[in-house]
This record gives sequence, C-alpha cells and structure tokens, in this order.
Amino acid sequence: MLNGLMLQNFKIWKDTGYVNLKPVTMLLGTNSSGKSTLIQSLLLLKQTIQSPDRSIHLNLGGDESSDFFNFGGFDDVLKQDVDDRKFSIVFSCENYLTGFFVILSSCYIKTLQGAIENDSLSIGGGAGKFSITVIRKTKGEYSIYLDKRLIGTSPDFAPERSIALPAKALAALGEHAGKVEDMSLAIRRELENISYLGPLRRKPERDYVWNRKVGTMDMDGHNAVQILLSDKKIVEQVSHWLNRMGVAEKLEVSRVARSNRYEIVLHREGVKANLRDVGIGVSQVLPVLTLAFFAQVGSTILLEEPEIHLHPLAQSVLAELFVEVSKERNVQFIVETHSEHLFRRMQTLMARGTASTDDCAMYFIEKGEKGAEIRELKIDEFGRLTNWPDKFFGDALGETREQARLMFERQKAAALSK
Repeated sequence: MLNGLMLQNFKIWKDTGYVNLKPVTMLLGTNSSGKSTLIQSLLLLKQTIQSPDRSIHLNLGGDESSDFFNFGGFDDVLKQDVDDRKFSIVFSCENYLTGFFVILSSCYIKTLQGAIENDSLSIGGGAGKFSITVIRKTKGEYSIYLDKRLIGTSPDFAPERSIALPAKALAALGEHAGKVEDMSLAIRRELENISYLGPLRRKPERDYVWNRKVGTMDMDGHNAVQILLSDKKIVEQVSHWLNRMGVAEKLEVSRVARSNRYEIVLHREGVKANLRDVGIGVSQVLPVLTLAFFAQVGSTILLEEPEIHLHPLAQSVLAELFVEVSKERNVQFIVETHSEHLFRRMQTLMARGTASTDDCAMYFIEKGEKGAEIRELKIDEFGRLTNWPDKFFGDALGETREQARLMFERQKAAALSK
C-alpha cells in the first residue's frame, strides 16, 4: 500500500507537503486545481519503471501503446515561475503482509544537453532502516552515500528508472547491495501493482468477441468486458453492486447464438436489456466495479471521477464499495471526485462506525496564490467535518431557506395586490 506522497515544483504544485494516503483516500476540489496531477505523478513513475530502457531516468511518455500519459518535456512538468529548476517526487509504501517499509525521494534536472536526469535519488527503510543516496556531480558523475558516508563517485553509478542502481554501483556497496536491491524491488512491485482508470471510459458495444486474453484493465475500461467473460465470480460480484446501486437487479454474460461473440445483459423489473440499450451510467461504472474485484490483492487503484453519469444514490454507494473492498481484499483506492453524494456517504459510514479515520482520508485541493494548495478535511469519529470547504458543495439547507423566503415574499406581494 502507498503510505504517502509529496511533490515539489511539479506542474501546478510548488510543494504539497507530505500527503498521508489511507486505504481509501479521496481527493476533492475545484476544476483544474491539481487533483489529477497527484495521480499522474504516480503514473509517471509507473511508466518509467516499465520502460524497456534500463538507463532511462524518467519516462515522460510518447508511446501510446504502453505509456499512460505524454507529459511533454521537462519544462512542461516543471512548475512555472520557480527559481530552482528542479522537481521532485517522494513517496512511501509498505507491504501489507510483511510490513516492509520503503521511502523513495527522486529529484530531476534538465542537463545542458537537454536530457532529464536524476539530480539525486534516495531510498530508505527496509530491514535495518538504513538509507542510500545518489547525488549527481559534475560531468555526469554520481556519488553514492550510505547513511551519509561516501562510498564512491563514478559516471557508472547513475540511477536506473528512478528506483534502482546499476551493477557497478551495487558492487561498490558490497554487503549492503542486497538490501538496496530488496528496497528497489519493493518499490517496483508497488508501482507495478497500481491500476488506473481514467475519467473517460469507452462507450459500450452491442456484443464482444471473447479473445480469451484478459491482461490488465486499460485506462478507458474497455478490457472490463474481457475480464467479465473470463471470471464468473467477478460477474456475480459486479451484479451484486449494480443491484445495491439500484441500476440493475442482475448482470449476465450471454453468448450470441453459437458464435464467438457475447453480449452483456442487464435485468431490471422483469425486463432484459443489452448494455448498449441502457443508460450510459451503467457502462461507465462497470469498469470501476470490475476493477475493484479484478485488481490484485494488496494493490492500489487510482480512479478519476468514478461517479460520472451515475444518479445520486448510485454515487453514494461507491463509498460503501471502496470501504468494503479495501477491507476484504486489502485493495487501496485513491479517488479523484467531485461527488458530494460520495463524500457525504463516507461521512455516514464514519458515523455508523463502518469506516474510521484510520481507513479513510479526504483532502480538498484548490488554487492559491503560489499554485495548488491542499488541506486535509478533518472528520471526527461521528463523521462531522470541522473545516468545510467554501464554495464547493451545494448548500441544501441554505437553498431550502432561500426558497421559503422567496415563497413568503411572493405570497405577501400577491396578497397586497388584491
């Protein structure tokens, strides 16, 4: 599980400070405030460790077949109007079974030749709680420090894929090399086990060819149907949650005649309908539900606007999904959302005792004078919020008071005119 994240000079962020991540972490805020950037920073590291080029320091993307995003160039990532032309990503993670804890701090610069390289890389934690730091010197040389003790300096010590050291650097570390490799491997596995579902999901088709290759969930959710075709248990679990949301009583996968094509059929009030013939909200939430049960146990799911096109009740049930699945499957959810209904149901779950502040963290993000600003929303054990965000959620009570006031004024005016 990811324990925390910090960004400095990264896109809209000057400094996030250390953001604690819980089994369910919700990111709320205004449009274009920096919520998605927090998620993108993790995906930037993930696509870097997946690069076939071991010597790369940071993979800003460009390969549509394998990369999540094309971040452009160094100047597109670096926050504007900063004197220090460096940006950094810090995150920590902990294995849910072993408790093995690692923290990574990676800082990047642009060289005179235009390449993006690590200015420094620090990895700490692991067994023995020691740290290793690599710092870039002149002419592309790197110095290695073990707990602040200089081990050596060489151009052959340059980091690989932001998380690891090359063979010659490991050789210089001697007996400590194994610990460094263990920490790098822990970071790699944590990043590999991140799944991402973007805010724009693919429109449904009337039927699908079953290619019998499941693979991974793609960022637009199109592979959700292949997962459902391959796993009857997930079909049952998704069907259960669609029922709880009130959008369908049952979901089934049905073969079209004797062909190799299959359709997704929904049952509601005695009527069967093809997925293509029901409201778009069902097809949009289908990948969210599927991924919740398909993702590997102990992994992390990044979601952007999972509530899109859903009616209010269905949006609120998503909070229950996140809390229950995170407990049952040890799956972490980091959710970017605008949904007041989802947020309020999370408050209710805390008041009910189903969730607690140990299970859930909520952050509000908005634009400030120096860039994006983040603050944790303080919720007590009864779900009460002490620092309600201004001008973000609707004011239901205020709207009711205003309606009553206007009704009274209109009735009074009508009586006087008679």
